[in-house]
Amino acid sequence: MYRDCKALLEAMKRLLAVLLLLAALPAGAQSMSEGEVRKVDKDAGKLTLKHGPISNLDMPPMTMVFRVKDAAMLDAVKQGDKVKFVAENVGGQIVVTKIEPAR
Repeated sequence: MYRDCKALLEAMKRLLAVLLLLAALPAGAQSMSEGEVRKVDKDAGKLTLKHGPISNLDMPPMTMVFRVKDAAMLDAVKQGDKVKFVAENVGGQIVVTKIEPAR
């Protein structure tokens, strides 16, 4: 029995190591969605995007207002910019956590 417990413990350690590595992946490792900036509201810390599907949220294409993770993100975009972005459900709100110019 000792041998089985030891083998199980080693397998659990390997699994934990893999899970920790996956949790440490940067946001950029997630799939990015494409969109166009329709409005930047720096006072409210919000961004209006006309976007394609957001696969990680199972969201169809639409135009909607998003909060941003960091207000400094709003300085990097302007109305009409084509962008790639990551949006996540944070505490029940959809938040843009990463944004960059589309290439």
